[in-house]
Amino acid sequence: MSNCRFLVINGIISQPSSEVPQISSFLETHSGAYTTTRTHNNGTCVMFWERHLHRLAESVRILAESKPDFLFGLENSRVSSSFSSSSLSWESVINPLVNDSLRKVLPVSLKEKSSEEELVITTLVTGNSRNFEREDGKILKDVDVFVHVSVYVPPVFGVRENGAHLAVVGHGRDVARAKFSKWVRIRKNLEKLRPPLATELLLSDDGDQILEGSVTNFFIVSQKDSSNTLEENHFDLKRECPYEVQTAPLADGVLPGIIRQLVIEVCFSRGIPFREVAPQWSKRELWHEAFITNSLRLVQHVETIRVPSSWELLELKTWKEVNWEETCFKVCILLSFYLCYNVEGLEIL
Repeated sequence: MSNCRFLVINGIISQPSSEVPQISSFLETHSGAYTTTRTHNNGTCVMFWERHLHRLAESVRILAESKPDFLFGLENSRVSSSFSSSSLSWESVINPLVNDSLRKVLPVSLKEKSSEEELVITTLVTGNSRNFEREDGKILKDVDVFVHVSVYVPPVFGVRENGAHLAVVGHGRDVARAKFSKWVRIRKNLEKLRPPLATELLLSDDGDQILEGSVTNFFIVSQKDSSNTLEENHFDLKRECPYEVQTAPLADGVLPGIIRQLVIEVCFSRGIPFREVAPQWSKRELWHEAFITNSLRLVQHVETIRVPSSWELLELKTWKEVNWEETCFKVCILLSFYLCYNVEGLEIL
């Protein structure tokens, strides 16, 4: 993989590119709302860009109204009350700045990547309280916009070694409807509970109802409670289906992921039974398959899930001190493959 990284700060490409930090390090040191997407088809298009811009503006609005310190940083959290005005159109402010930065950096970064790589595009909007002021109801200089570009090789879906291995390790997030960089620092506290080989960490408030992953949304394909038999290795959309797709609702405190929403839309448009309910570990004998989603992996099938046998004082333990229960998925990953195929086939510009 090439070492291609670029950073655009308020429309100016930072030089030299060799000094641009990795995205995790960058987000740890900068407060604000952010979103991450990638290119598709050898960099010819940016995936679901308009949806990401909308989610970014919505995250800025939520943080400005409820958690200004997440947007400005603790040292700059004193914000004018007019900043969170409900009449403010954040999209009209942010979108031109972000699109201008992207137009400048894409041609440069596309020349540096190899043919099998795609570009990862992370846009961070942070509050700039030092220059904030308003005239005649208009925003002047109140935000800084950063666009970070790096490279990524998408994994091949369905290959066993590319499956996810999950572990439930911590409680749900605050202000989950906004995507903010402080979470990158907060989730590092969960690492001491990551068991060997776990590729993603899941969140739950009670150890039973699973909310989401630390960087993904979580789905299961479950036998309906009313079904009496489990028909293995078969998923037929042309007849009454004994299975349903489940994922935790936003009201439970999960991020409104872009691919999460697309999976829901595919389910409804294709007549796949779907229910917004937090998957319950206590009903795992009904689970047929599981998958996680985010804007880099799109849809990734799950191989294993581990959950602590006791939820008491979990935050005081390390993974070695936890007794784990595990479930493995050995059946064909038919539905998650079908959903991945349909998500990739949607309009992505």
